[in-house]
Amino acid sequence: MSEFFLELFSEEIPAGLQRNSRNALIASFQKLFEEKQILFKKSSSFSTPNRLIVLFEGLSKEITQKAEEIKGPNVNAPEKAIEGFLRSNQIDKKNLLKKKVEKGEFYFFKKPSKKINTINLLEEHVPIVIDKLQWKKSMKWGNYSLNWARPLKSILAVFGGKSLNFKFHHLTSSNTTFTDKEFEDKQKIFKDFKSYKIFFKQSGIIIDHNLRKEFIVKEFEKISNKKKFTIESNNKLLDEVTDIVERPNVLICNFDEKFLSIPKEILIITMQFHQKYFPTFDKKGKITNKFLVVANNKDIEGFIKVGNERVVDARLSDAQFFWDKNKSQNLVKQVSKLKTMNYFKGLGSYFDKIQRMRKLGGMISDELLISKDQVELSASICKVDLISDLVGEFPELQGIMGGYFAMEQGFDKEIALALSEHYLPTGLDSKTPKKPFSIALALTDKIDTLVGFFGVNQKPTSSKDPYALRRSALGIIKLLIDNNKEFKIKDLISYSSSLHRDQGFEISNDLSQKELAEFLMDRLRYYMKEKKIRNDIIEASISSYGIDHMNKIYKKASTLNELIKKAVGEDIIASYKRASNILESELKNKDLELSNTTDPGIFKNDFEKNLFKKINELRKYFTNINKDENYTESLTNLSGAKKVIFEFFDNVKVNDEDAYIKKNRLELLQMLCRTFDNYINFSNIETK
Repeated sequence: MSEFFLELFSEEIPAGLQRNSRNALIASFQKLFEEKQILFKKSSSFSTPNRLIVLFEGLSKEITQKAEEIKGPNVNAPEKAIEGFLRSNQIDKKNLLKKKVEKGEFYFFKKPSKKINTINLLEEHVPIVIDKLQWKKSMKWGNYSLNWARPLKSILAVFGGKSLNFKFHHLTSSNTTFTDKEFEDKQKIFKDFKSYKIFFKQSGIIIDHNLRKEFIVKEFEKISNKKKFTIESNNKLLDEVTDIVERPNVLICNFDEKFLSIPKEILIITMQFHQKYFPTFDKKGKITNKFLVVANNKDIEGFIKVGNERVVDARLSDAQFFWDKNKSQNLVKQVSKLKTMNYFKGLGSYFDKIQRMRKLGGMISDELLISKDQVELSASICKVDLISDLVGEFPELQGIMGGYFAMEQGFDKEIALALSEHYLPTGLDSKTPKKPFSIALALTDKIDTLVGFFGVNQKPTSSKDPYALRRSALGIIKLLIDNNKEFKIKDLISYSSSLHRDQGFEISNDLSQKELAEFLMDRLRYYMKEKKIRNDIIEASISSYGIDHMNKIYKKASTLNELIKKAVGEDIIASYKRASNILESELKNKDLELSNTTDPGIFKNDFEKNLFKKINELRKYFTNINKDENYTESLTNLSGAKKVIFEFFDNVKVNDEDAYIKKNRLELLQMLCRTFDNYINFSNIETK
């Protein structure tokens, strides 16, 4: 058993490209080995900023390719096609066999089994695999034809201790690599991955990105325990930092405490997104003036620490200047400036958008029984922070800064909170606004956005969503579900469309309202799937209610999904299916017409009477429940009917010889099924 070890050494590759390439490369080699019937025990891929590494362990030095029968062209095919088949398989026509199959008579070639040296196969196919590697961004180097993320300098390729010999563009593979990225005259021979890994470990380089991440996390924990502060979990940043260092060294740095007077979001954005640093917090969750830097070397002289502190101080000085300047600029007086800020072609300026939002927000305020004036005021000023220097410098803070400006200028706390939260929620795990004014403003903004973009035919495609409309739709759904609210969404969409037209904007997509409603329902399906709700339950609930009841759809589906495998759920499905199967079978007779009622006057026994009584009890329950339906209680009541239903079926012959009796009993079953369907459409539920 042998080892295949490949290293591609280049100039520094950005973190995002590293992750994609190491995953794509290992997958390509796994596919190749599967196609060529090369077995292996273990496969791994690693990367550092300069090195992309693939490792396969437990490969055979020799593989036996099984004999196989290869199908060629039809015997009546043109001579050129037959010659091409002979040429591609390097055989003569005398080697061909004729064989009749389903689609006619074809030539076949029996390819004998043969043994192949794995090293020869690798030398042939490794350059092909590497050449197929796709980069999101690539460049050419000098006069070379190779497109690569960054200039590729060398290829180390070893199998079973021996160097592979192949050409790849301007490079020839070998068993050597550069040991120092700064001084490329330093090279070393490696015959296996173990010696390679040990050598770099002794140099302080951790080749395995997983081990680098573990090392950084452990260092964070040590520092956190020693210094008595916490580090906010940010796995995305941690992964990025892991991929931009190879000799990780965690440093504790400080910035001037005077900057703690700036809103904490500015400090966090500056450190995390702009500098790739990790802010720290005290035990009460308050940000401190200490931050962690993952350097790429030891900082013996302390220059790295000082340099990073200077960078942060400079950026925070700019942020403080902008904060002091922007916080006192009157939000209301700046609204008119939004007239010069384009929103989207065909949808006007941001000023036009907030005018629509004011009126739409007023309609939503009526539903929430909150101050219309306050909602309209919130809508009027919610986009003003877009023209501030701070949001220009830190675009991630739009909305959040508006909330801070409002607080500084003495606006009501709930208005300030609404401004800061009106872009939320931004995803499945995002925080959802809970306060009425925040709900109203967030919902208003998202509906206006969706109606506008659908109206000018800019809806998402299967692969692209440049304006994040799926996120807006999911935001609406989370606002409703997380707050247990229902709104007349169809009316809000219609009113929003009319507001666009009133401003003179042409809603060119006449079907936009219908398409938007379908889009929202599709996003609801996605949301429920992410919540692990069974697909048949999703479809049953969606087919039962419309867009104005998305919260109800979710809650009913979620409750049934939770109980379907328990006794309650099993009893309901068993009862419903027993009745619906008979109905479905009998209704195939087109001459049979059932009315919506049944006649208790011709019941022949107590089992019919008991079932009729139980149905009426259930109907009365569903008639009397209000908006605060207890879905578990509803399912429990339906489950409780099982005894009466089964006694009916065990003792009553539905298909009575008397046509009137049979019809009456079928109508009774129809009443039963329709009563159950007050919850959701149980006919869509699969029996599993």
